[in-house]
Amino acid sequence: MTQLRDRLGRWGVWRGAAQVTPQLAAEVEQAGFGALWLGGSPDGDLALAEELLGATQALTVGTSIVNMWKDGPHEVARSFARVQERFPDRFVLGVGAGHREATQQYERPYDTLAAYVDTLLGDGVPRDSLVLAALGPKVLRLSRDRTGGAIPYLVPPEHTRLARDILGPGPLLAPEHKVVLDTDTERARALGRARVQNPYLGLVNYTSNLRRLGWSDADLGDGGSDALVDALVAHGSAEQVAAQLSQHLEAGADHVVAQLLTEPGADPVPGYRALAQALKL
Repeated sequence: MTQLRDRLGRWGVWRGAAQVTPQLAAEVEQAGFGALWLGGSPDGDLALAEELLGATQALTVGTSIVNMWKDGPHEVARSFARVQERFPDRFVLGVGAGHREATQQYERPYDTLAAYVDTLLGDGVPRDSLVLAALGPKVLRLSRDRTGGAIPYLVPPEHTRLARDILGPGPLLAPEHKVVLDTDTERARALGRARVQNPYLGLVNYTSNLRRLGWSDADLGDGGSDALVDALVAHGSAEQVAAQLSQHLEAGADHVVAQLLTEPGADPVPGYRALAQALKL
């Protein structure tokens, strides 16, 4: 099996599963990105991932993430086997615990996640095709010890540096980072702040992680300080954004996942193309 980091390349795209079509996947591949990550708890039957793989030639598709409270590990492992058989080494299974605020049965999340991982591995999911949504040290260590790596979400390069120290040199580290292609600072910040504030500044796993990185209650309040928004949302020209995203690589990431934010209803494809050109894909 090809090494996970080689299958993904350096640059990927994150987009909510409900916003992805086969045509969009083909456009992402044509632009030169190595991977498309499906957000918003895509279904554990992996039907959407399978459809997108069928619409592309070499693009890797990953989940970011299958929610362990929503889909049982045996079903997910069976779905993985089906997809892997049709599209060898082109699918990466990202799983995670989701959010306490959205899950009634949320208790002992670490123990549940560890058992979920063990079941997936026992049912034949290859370690190198399994990654975890990891923010804190405990789940980062689980990612290191039991899976192919970690896919942290809503993190600045400072987190990437700390995560690499915990993971060591071997496992994949693929942080997500939000992007606004707009050189008007106030307008770009407003778009980025709206996405960061709702829902993420209302979810304790993200706010706890940001506090661990040194952000204060003042930074986290009122939609987020300008400094916080600037740290979590790269904005400016495509070239300026590319330089900001590259800071994750300098901090130890193997693969950086760009979540392009646009005005509602706007076509994201021109933005993907401009960013790809700036990244020299």
